[in-house]
Formats: sequence, structure tokens, C-alpha cells
Amino acid sequence: MPQPDHVIRLALPDDQELGEDLEKYFQVCEEKIGFVPNVLRAYTMKPNKLRSFSRHYNEIMLAESGLSKLEREMIAVVVSSANHCYYCLVAHGQAVRQLSGDAQLGEMLAMNYRAADLEPRQRRMLDFAWKLTTAPIDVDEADRQGLRDVGFSDADIFDIADTVGFYNYTNRVAHATEMMPNPDYHGRNR
Repeated sequence: MPQPDHVIRLALPDDQELGEDLEKYFQVCEEKIGFVPNVLRAYTMKPNKLRSFSRHYNEIMLAESGLSKLEREMIAVVVSSANHCYYCLVAHGQAVRQLSGDAQLGEMLAMNYRAADLEPRQRRMLDFAWKLTTAPIDVDEADRQGLRDVGFSDADIFDIADTVGFYNYTNRVAHATEMMPNPDYHGRNR
């Protein structure tokens, strides 16, 4: 079956001047993971937005937090599952496989996170992420207290909410542009 050969369903500039900083950023991606993720290629349409997006992603996913990198990737997958975001399910499902060492966990989270054998802390975190994505108006103090009850601080709760919000945003951009994941993600960490 032929695979899609597009990054997004919008015309990206052929010879966009990205600037030295972004060219270097793309080189680092090539060196660290072997390719430039299509989400970054999509943002070449607007280099300043690419800079902002990259800074925001790095702050949410890599900065100091009471959430582990794996927990943040798990949130990305569960939010993307609720939103049926193909790009993020593939890309962040691979990250979950890599960080957890579990070849099945990414798919379990994508299909039905409730089927996964999770620690109570992770289960409560993902229940909160699902609810904040699918019924945000219904999130209340009992939900926040439930997170506290399994050891999350208020700063952690903010980080969970910020991560959920970020992936709801990126899922919508991916849907609107029909963004496709890099084929490289599919076979990794199996």
C-alpha cells in the first residue's frame, strides 16, 4: 500500500530561509534521532513560529518537572488518543516504547489506556488528562485532589494541565493540516 508522501496538506516553501539557528537545530535532530520530525518541517512555513513551538515543546517536555519524561509522553499519547491524532499517536507512541522499554505500552495507551497495567499515580494522571481533553468543563477540585492524593504537587498538576493543553493544540494543528508522521517512527523500539 503506498504511503503518504506529504508532510502536511499545505504548500511548504521550497527554499525558505530558516536562519542559522534553525538550520543548526535541524542538524541536531538529524544527529540525535536520524531525521527531522515532520512537525518541525511543517513549521518551516513560519520560522518564528517554529522557534516559539520548539521553545515551548522543550519547556513542556524536557524542562525540570515533577513529571518524568515518560509520564509527559504518556500524556501526549492519551490526549492524542482522545483526539484521534495520527501524527502524535505514532510519534509519541514510539517515545513511550523507547522510554518505557515496553514494546506494547505505546499501543495500549493509544487504543485504551485503561487496559494498561499502570501505577495508581500514572492511572490518575491519565484519567485527569483524558477528562481535561474530553470534558474540560467538568474538571473540578475533586480531580485536582485526586492527583494530590497520589503524590502530585500543585506544580505537578500545573505541568500536567500544561502538557494536556499543549497536545490538544498540536493535535488540532496536525488535524487541520493532515500532518503525517515520519515513517522512521513506526519500526523503532519494537
